Amino acid sequence: MTFLNTQSKTIIGAAAVLGVFSFVSRLFGFIRDRILAGTFGAGDTLDAYYAAFKIPDLLFSLIVVGSLSAGFIPLFLKQSSWRFTNNVLHLTLVVMAGLSFILLLFATPFSALVAPGFSPHKQEMVAEFLRVMLVAQILLAGSTVFGSVLQGIKRFVLYAAAPVVYNIGIIIGAVWFVDWMGPIGLAWGVVLGAALHALIQLFGCLQAGYAYETVFDPKAKEVTELIKLTGPRMLGIALTQLLYLALAIFASTLGAGSVTIFQFAYNIQFFPIGIIGVSLAVAAFPTFSETIAARQMDAFRASFSSTVRQALFFLIPLTALFLILRAQIVRVVVGAGAFDWPSTILTADTLAFFALTFVPQALIFILARAFYALHDTITPLTAGLIGSLVGLISAFLFREPFGVIGLGMAYSLSAIVHLVLLWVPLHQRVGSLGEARIAESFMKLFAAGMACVLVAQFVKAPLSALFPLHTFLGVLLQGGFAGVLGLMAYAGAARLLKTHELFAFVEALQKKWFRKVKPVEAVVE
Repeated sequence: MTFLNTQSKTIIGAAAVLGVFSFVSRLFGFIRDRILAGTFGAGDTLDAYYAAFKIPDLLFSLIVVGSLSAGFIPLFLKQSSWRFTNNVLHLTLVVMAGLSFILLLFATPFSALVAPGFSPHKQEMVAEFLRVMLVAQILLAGSTVFGSVLQGIKRFVLYAAAPVVYNIGIIIGAVWFVDWMGPIGLAWGVVLGAALHALIQLFGCLQAGYAYETVFDPKAKEVTELIKLTGPRMLGIALTQLLYLALAIFASTLGAGSVTIFQFAYNIQFFPIGIIGVSLAVAAFPTFSETIAARQMDAFRASFSSTVRQALFFLIPLTALFLILRAQIVRVVVGAGAFDWPSTILTADTLAFFALTFVPQALIFILARAFYALHDTITPLTAGLIGSLVGLISAFLFREPFGVIGLGMAYSLSAIVHLVLLWVPLHQRVGSLGEARIAESFMKLFAAGMACVLVAQFVKAPLSALFPLHTFLGVLLQGGFAGVLGLMAYAGAARLLKTHELFAFVEALQKKWFRKVKPVEAVVE
């Protein structure tokens, strides 16, 4: 029980906990996608299943994530009150339940809206999935409140474990509920996963001293302040989700299986973004908030620069490997059963364009948290608006000549614009963000990344002669060995170049897991 309630002391240590559990969660997510792909293929059932997620996800992101990611943690740290937590919990559940009921009544027309290219029968499948999934969104709403508390008090273990049990619930639905209920069992698996997600985080809050009380006061001062921060954040998330929804709508017009291919490529590319970008952003947010609240701007700038450089350290080699081994990655994750080779190639090529912007996508999460710590949600809103417009226009232009691959291109272009429009205003507001140090680290890490590319590419072909590539195990071993050797080359090159981020990461792991520290030589922070 002690480990489950451990409080993280450093950003890298917290990110390590979050990253490990995020890796496990993504691993279960890949197992989930492989089961779904192998059972249903890129066809009508999965198209309907993924399309049904669009409106509930938009609703959840707007009402819950929009409210809590921007304002809850700074206000919770200020209030240190379970009454505030319970008030926000009840308000969130009431709003989500009300909106879910409206969506329940109008599920059919909403399904036609998100999948205009589907046949009437296929749109009705979307509506059936949607009605069940709304239950999961209400459960996730309550769970997110508890998760925000755990983030605020820096107890990240159970917070990070929640997505793992969520994916386990979905897998149970795909393996057992489908045999029992038919395709709708997929949706009930989502509900089971959401219930497990909520229970594990509630347990964490109870261990931290959470006490439930019946309070419902929408006019409370702290709630009013939270709502002020929520408005722009909700609009910003709406823009991001609308871009994603628009891309899914475009995909629905590109032929059967296009929605599934785009969704699989997006799911795979979010693996490094979730493990690295989101983990570092979540781990850094409490520190950002604390240093800014204490007016320690030098400490804020130092923690921001360190977080960005650590993101570069991990994402540069992952970008290289996802580009070099994209076909192997897709084949291992979803290339089974009814998911054929042409679908694999389309997914891999779409993934390539996502991979090119791993760094911008991850840094957006970190930059956004910096603005939230400054109690500024307007700037991220503006950046998101312009980035989304660029994405929408690009998707419209790219979908005809490039098909579903063009949607990946549009999303990546949007991320680059979004990053620039966040970085420049933050620099103007707080001064130097350590760009010189970041640029120096980037050059060293890029050189190490090229070593990763050369080694992985060089050994990939000889390995294909050793392993039967018509089998899952053969593809896994080829890609796995090439990836591991590429990462070894990257780490070796990074050590030769004396990159601080490598030594800082090793030192953080020693402190976190081995409770000892070896001296870090040749590096001065």
